[in-house]
Amino acid sequence: MKVPFSGGCACGSIRYACSSEPLAMLNCHCRDCQQSSGAPFASGVVVPRASVDVTGSPQEYAVRVSSGLLVTRSFCAHCGSPLFTAGEARPDFMSIRFSSLDDSSGFRPALDIWTSSAPSWVCLDEALPHFAQSPSTQKQA
Repeated sequence: MKVPFSGGCACGSIRYACSSEPLAMLNCHCRDCQQSSGAPFASGVVVPRASVDVTGSPQEYAVRVSSGLLVTRSFCAHCGSPLFTAGEARPDFMSIRFSSLDDSSGFRPALDIWTSSAPSWVCLDEALPHFAQSPSTQKQA
């Protein structure tokens, strides 16, 4: 992925620029990502929070996940575009939603997580590692 990269919401109220190389690019199949994306999984780019400059004021929604920790979802209050995910487990990092990237051509997911929640009809890329839950807590499936 070319750095810096940028993106924003569909209506243009919120913009961001990231000055860091992605630490990871992934697909998450957890139920929360399904609900917040309106799709069977959410794809994201994990970066250090300090490397992202945001203009505009995203709305936030926090949910307690199975670990008991909070995960915060940021989205545009005007158009509803999902933008960022951040959590208490790793507060110095955030995930930027694939759908918000200005240029998504460099996005290459390296793994699928929470595949235990994936619908049976989802076609997982067998070339990627799959984890039933989070890779920090589960072995590869």
